[in-house]
Amino acid sequence: MNIEPDQLERIWDNLLSRQPEVITATFSSLDSRNQKAVLIHLQCMMSETGWQPEQQSSAKAAIQALETLSNQE
Repeated sequence: MNIEPDQLERIWDNLLSRQPEVITATFSSLDSRNQKAVLIHLQCMMSETGWQPEQQSSAKAAIQALETLSNQE
């Protein structure tokens, strides 16, 4: 992502918020290239070792919210 550090932190805070409406709104505000990067990173957070359980739970919640979004389209 080519985004300022403060903005990047806010984006990830929103994506990992476990609030479906915040997650989907934030994701929808990104361009398609960044959306793909987010999805890849969320999948890595869920499947790779080294992430804290809370981080993995947040990533799972984000993916579930985004799957709901894609099913509505």
